[in-house]
Amino acid sequence: MAFYLNIVLSIVSVALIAIIILQSRGAGLGGLGGGGDFGGAGFHVRRGIERLLFNVTIGLSFVFFTLALATVILVG
Repeated sequence: MAFYLNIVLSIVSVALIAIIILQSRGAGLGGLGGGGDFGGAGFHVRRGIERLLFNVTIGLSFVFFTLALATVILVG
């Protein structure tokens, strides 16, 4: 059972990394030195694919946390 949990945990972690990288592609380096949107102080509304990626990230992080907790409980 722990073997299958580790496989699923690995797949979810790779998917979570990919989704986070997809989100950061649109950010650019403008905000790094305080430029762009004034260091993140502006209000930004998520729409379309950006909103979908945000919701998928939340879902995958919840699944990852649950699987990691289940693995720790089963393995000991």
